[in-house]
Amino acid sequence: MKFRPLHDRVVVRRLEAEEKTSGGIIIPDTAKEKPMEGEVIAAGPGARDEQGKLVPLDVKAGDRILFGKWSGTEVKLDGEELLIMKESDVMGIIEGGAAKRKAA
Repeated sequence: MKFRPLHDRVVVRRLEAEEKTSGGIIIPDTAKEKPMEGEVIAAGPGARDEQGKLVPLDVKAGDRILFGKWSGTEVKLDGEELLIMKESDVMGIIEGGAAKRKAA
């Protein structure tokens, strides 16, 4: 199934959280916080301004982003847990470095 978000919405896959602290302590799954980092899977065409002109989004598929802890709506598409959020919920794009995929 293909999913195309509308307007200024983006579909995001959460990236895997670190399993160890900087001191080397392994964090159990029950104590992990949900990561606030993700990869954009799909992006809508953009929002319309007051004159009706289409304003394209700053994020695109493949971008690694940072978003708020409670941002977006969790959905399950093709058995994968994803987030749908507005572009305004995205705090920024992380430059450089490959995204780590969440283990299924």
